[in-house]
Amino acid sequence: MDPWRARRECARTARQARRADGKSGVGHPGPPPTGFALLPWLLLGMGAFSNVLQGETPNPWIGVLGLLAFNSLYVHVTFRAFDRAKRESVSNRVALGLLVLVTTGLALGYGGNWLMFFPLLGLATGATLRGPWVGRAGLLLTLYAGAICWLRAGWDEATGMAYATFLSSMVTAAILGLSEAVRELQAAREELARRAVEKERLRFSRDLHDLLGHTLSVVVVKSEAARRLASRDLDAALAQITDIETVGRQVLTEIREAVTGYREGSLATELTRARSALSAASVRPVVRQSGTPLAPETEALLGWVVREAVTNVVRHSDATRCEITVESAAERVRLTVTDNGTGTSGGEDGDAHGGGSGDAHGGEDGGTDTSASFSGDGPASLRRVVGGTGLKGLTERLAAAGGSLTAGPAPRGGFTVTAVLPVGADELTHTG
Repeated sequence: MDPWRARRECARTARQARRADGKSGVGHPGPPPTGFALLPWLLLGMGAFSNVLQGETPNPWIGVLGLLAFNSLYVHVTFRAFDRAKRESVSNRVALGLLVLVTTGLALGYGGNWLMFFPLLGLATGATLRGPWVGRAGLLLTLYAGAICWLRAGWDEATGMAYATFLSSMVTAAILGLSEAVRELQAAREELARRAVEKERLRFSRDLHDLLGHTLSVVVVKSEAARRLASRDLDAALAQITDIETVGRQVLTEIREAVTGYREGSLATELTRARSALSAASVRPVVRQSGTPLAPETEALLGWVVREAVTNVVRHSDATRCEITVESAAERVRLTVTDNGTGTSGGEDGDAHGGGSGDAHGGEDGGTDTSASFSGDGPASLRRVVGGTGLKGLTERLAAAGGSLTAGPAPRGGFTVTAVLPVGADELTHTG
């Protein structure tokens, strides 16, 4: 597809998405309001301006200066009212106070059309004083405007101006507050959607890494075993090939489940696969389990640990024995995977169990998690920690569940991966 056609297709897709949002009523609320939304209301002061032009105002120069001061303060206050930091600043509150003084002076000095500045003052007050104080401020301003108008023009005029001031302040505060709340909710929803997408991508990348890393390692080991056995024991070689086919079918199913997000690991299944993979790699598996049964969520997490640890043993350890121990107590369950490898020979990529370019055996890329703790004495290469995606992803998984993951040289040689998870109260009620 040529670039111009691709660009047209993208534009068409975007238009369709916007139309779908409009039909569902979930579209973007549009550009935020600004001070220009309150600027046309200054036309309420045209009556006072007309009085000045027609010479009906005593001391017209004072009236002109009053109009200029009121308009300047009104524009200053309303345009800053749409920015939270500027709206709540001390300078803006001072400007609003000066606007109250100017409005009071013009109303007391001239009356008549000049009283219309009180509803404009209500607009500026409602735009500035949003939140829990706007009700009290609006009520006080209404009483104040009514009192000034009663002194200058009588009860009838005072009632109308007080009502107009109350409406302008309360309605402005309500509309602008609602608009701001809608935009904040829209921004929060977009942020939640973005985080959900990131979480799903992270889940998928972890599952895909753990699934393919382990399975491809098993396929490679069994393929090598089949190649070695083909010349002297054809039946054994065919059995290895059959296992490769079975593993391939299983991983296809698991990848489909991982894509849809419904994959639940089983510790028993992973232990069975671990025995098969270790035996094919000429590593003697020793599996021990004790304690109470575990919840499916806990088994799934421990299954990922077994999968990753055994993959590292098969690819990087050069071990002859691997011991997997699961101990479930009243409060915590501990999984330990220990091998007797030396790390002197690596996989096809040249990484070693504990040395070589990959240093300690971590993920399938030869690295370990930078947050995994190393303990014990051993070669310097074993004590070094490099970044990897295998144990790093497992550390994050277990940390999210309140557990921990440590990996490092064993005191008597070899390498140990230890996972600890809390045991829920509901798990202790199961009987095995």
